[in-house]
Amino acid sequence: MKKVLVITYYWPPSGGAGVQRWLKFVKYLRDFGWEPVVYTPENPEAPVIDHSLEKDIPEGLEVLRQPIWEPYTAYKKFIGQKKDQRVNAGFLSESEKPKFSENLSVWIRGNFFIPDARKFWIKPSVRYLTKYLKEKWVDAIVSTGPPHSMHMIALRLKEKLGIPWLADFRDPWTNIDFYDQLKLSKFADRTHKKMELSVLKYVDEVITVSWNWADDFRKIYERPVKVITNGYDPDDFELDVSLDKKFSIVHIGAMNKDRNPVMFFEVCGELLTEYPSLAENLEIKLVGSTDISVFNSIEKQGLTDFVKWVKNVPHDEVLKYTKSAQLLLLALNNTPNVLGIIPGKIFEYLAAKRPILCTGPENGDSARIIRNANAGEIVSFDDKNKMRKVLVEYYEAYQNNDLVYNGKGIEKYSRKALCGEIADLLNSIRKK
Repeated sequence: MKKVLVITYYWPPSGGAGVQRWLKFVKYLRDFGWEPVVYTPENPEAPVIDHSLEKDIPEGLEVLRQPIWEPYTAYKKFIGQKKDQRVNAGFLSESEKPKFSENLSVWIRGNFFIPDARKFWIKPSVRYLTKYLKEKWVDAIVSTGPPHSMHMIALRLKEKLGIPWLADFRDPWTNIDFYDQLKLSKFADRTHKKMELSVLKYVDEVITVSWNWADDFRKIYERPVKVITNGYDPDDFELDVSLDKKFSIVHIGAMNKDRNPVMFFEVCGELLTEYPSLAENLEIKLVGSTDISVFNSIEKQGLTDFVKWVKNVPHDEVLKYTKSAQLLLLALNNTPNVLGIIPGKIFEYLAAKRPILCTGPENGDSARIIRNANAGEIVSFDDKNKMRKVLVEYYEAYQNNDLVYNGKGIEKYSRKALCGEIADLLNSIRKK
């Protein structure tokens, strides 16, 4: 078999969405003639631990692990966090107001840890992998980020060894939704952009997960950028799960301040007074880390007694919540790059075969997927009338035992089908 080295920060037992994309590709690459070798940190700072994902690691897979030093021990001490506490991702806050030390740490992160806090792993990784690759050659290298330090490792290997290289951007770099929150100096901003440009210029193939983000990368450097979305694994959905008895509206995954669906909560609060039976049937489930601003919105609308919060559960348990939901809530980030945001959960929502209510732009990439699959409704952030209409229709369908999924054509989003597209790209760069 041809061999591919996959450089990834996130790997089981680390949990969360960042792990699953390449875990699933690695699971299926052998079916397309590629033997993967995974390179990952021995001791990463993972926001979540999820041992249930380990079942997807192929038997006999070679996993190279090397120690990483990260500044998180000092960071936790600086902000008064316990050593064994995990650092939240994506500017998710569990306190009312960030401390001065937290704001200062964001400035330090953005201006001194470029491209990210894993920068100290770049040189030792290049040194280790150069030696490894001279002894055990591979036909291609894949780097997946963020963290974008993974791309910088691959870039150095490309310069030294000339091995064909594919860079996978699960999220943008300088167009990420929180880039403006990093409090960057002009020098730091230029450095980030210079690094990003160097990757786009010298990599053999670039892929990302949405069409709008592909356009954004092309604006930075005019070159082909392929879209290979995230997906779902049919193996994960062999579950015997009954639908919830109540009118359950379920959101899966982290909900930070930018994802807080304020208008959705407002309409739910109003409908409780208009539909007395709703008070007996409504249950909103938030499965994943949740920002304090979300709980404030819930309390403001008198919904606290109707909300069940499940902070962190293994992925296989998450899917049970997904599949048993009457209605699935997809809250998109209300940020400038929202048109390209396609949360990985959307594909598992589709596979769960339950109706989707998406809050976000009707011309965005998530809306495109939901609309093409006939899988639910998209409501703009500020369209309160439509939100009311859609929720009433869904609730009345629930009361009539007619709240059903009418989706179609989601097979192209299976992890195995998408892995076939990855294999085709690896074959093409190998022949260049």
